[in-house]
Amino acid sequence: MNRTIYNPIQKDSVTFLKTHADTNGVCTLVEVELADGGGVGLHYHKTYSETFECLEGEVQVRLGKTLHALKPGESATAEPNINHLFRNRSGKPCRFRVELRPASRGFEQSLQIGYGLARDGQCRPNGFPKDKLALAWLFDISESNLPGWMSLFEFILRKQAKKARQKGIDKKLVEQYVKF
Repeated sequence: MNRTIYNPIQKDSVTFLKTHADTNGVCTLVEVELADGGGVGLHYHKTYSETFECLEGEVQVRLGKTLHALKPGESATAEPNINHLFRNRSGKPCRFRVELRPASRGFEQSLQIGYGLARDGQCRPNGFPKDKLALAWLFDISESNLPGWMSLFEFILRKQAKKARQKGIDKKLVEQYVKF
C-alpha cells in the first residue's frame, strides 16, 4: 500500500515509513519533502518528542530560541514541552525525516486528513481547513499546543474540537481520509 500523501497547497509530500501500528506504539517515522517557503509555525507537544534528520538540502529547525540549519546527516530533537518549528528557506526543496517517540496515532491521522482536505479543495490558501470545527479537531488530535500568549486561543480550539466530536465530524473525516 502506498503510504505517501501530497498537499497541493503547500506542495509537500509525506511518506509514512513507520506508524504506531507498525511499531506497537514505539514511534512514528515519516519522510517529508518540503517545498521552499514551507514549514510549520511555532508549537509544542506534551506527550512526544520529534527528531528531525536532514536527508537532502537544508531544513531549519528552531528549538526554543535557537535556530538550527540542518544539512544532510544532521539532526535536532524537540523534546516534549519545547517550543519548536521547522521550515525551508533554502530556495529549493529539502527532504528530511521526523521521528515521534512515542508514536502518535492522532498526528498520523491529522496529516492524512489535512492533506486530504487540501486535495479536495477544502482548505484556505494558507493550508488551514475551511471548516473551523475540523481545524480545531485536527489541532487537538495532533496534540499540538500554542506557546506564550497564543495559548489563549487553545481554550477556544479545544471547545470547538469537542463540538466537532459531538457533531460526528471526527468520524466522518477519519472514514473519508484515514487509509492506514
